[in-house]
Amino acid sequence: MHYMRRPFLFVMTAMVLLLAAPVHAATFETAGWVPYWRYATGTTDALVHLDALSEVNPFVFTLKSDGTLVDSGPLATTTWQTLITAAQAKKVRVIPTIMSGNGAFMHSQLSNATRRRALEDRIAAMVNDGGYDGVDIDFEAKKAETKKYFSTFLKGLAQRLGPKKWLICTVEARTPPADAFAEVPVKLEYSNDYKAIGKYCDRVRIMAYDQQSADLSLNFEHLGYLYAPVADPAWVEKALRLAMKEIPKNKLVLGIPTYGYEYDVVGDPEHGYTYDILWTFNQRYAIELATENNIMPQRQSTGEMAFSYHAPSDLV
Repeated sequence: MHYMRRPFLFVMTAMVLLLAAPVHAATFETAGWVPYWRYATGTTDALVHLDALSEVNPFVFTLKSDGTLVDSGPLATTTWQTLITAAQAKKVRVIPTIMSGNGAFMHSQLSNATRRRALEDRIAAMVNDGGYDGVDIDFEAKKAETKKYFSTFLKGLAQRLGPKKWLICTVEARTPPADAFAEVPVKLEYSNDYKAIGKYCDRVRIMAYDQQSADLSLNFEHLGYLYAPVADPAWVEKALRLAMKEIPKNKLVLGIPTYGYEYDVVGDPEHGYTYDILWTFNQRYAIELATENNIMPQRQSTGEMAFSYHAPSDLV
């Protein structure tokens, strides 16, 4: 993590890799997303580490405004096919991800029975026609009113995929209400029905990152200190324990971040700080920036590496 600018900047780094929860007492699964915008280096890295992976997730599919699938790989290209063929030869599951972050659009698709069933059919056809092992559904920023329709969608999709294909669900981490609100709402609504998701999905990936200021209790514990973590283990444990109440433990997957943030920080220890995210970055950027400013990054109470520095005059 890295903080800087008016009056200084703060940089924080955590580590995107997916580590699965144990299926058996001492057995772990490891999976990794390979994003289409870094397909060259991503597929190369995945090929090198196939022996350590249980599953590879080409992060390539999104949805058009008419509900049809967009393959941004495209997966038919030689680069992707080399990875897919090698993974299948080593019996590593190949499960593409379908992502959407438009809550209004997803509600319009899932709340309409005709559109919802058509989407289920398209996804099942994509999996079967491509010879993939299943699909990873990553529908983020849904509205609370979409919850029941999303559950119905998962039920229908699971039926279409059948028992031989995997249905993976990637969902946002949930902070316990007592830690998320100064005053817990009388009627608290969520966009994800954890119980239904745990029933219809073969794996449920909890995106345990981008915490920042989500946990008010932990924020209070760190008053007077720079604290805007990517994923504090204390928060991650809370999110997982909450999920375990409704989702079978052997289905849970922990999503681990491999990136950091640079913040523009304003404030002081006595009155508190405010954080404005400037951008995300990888480890190389953090090391170069620390070296440039002659700073030695230190482990924070969260275990994440961080350092702060004053912004150049042209940024003030």
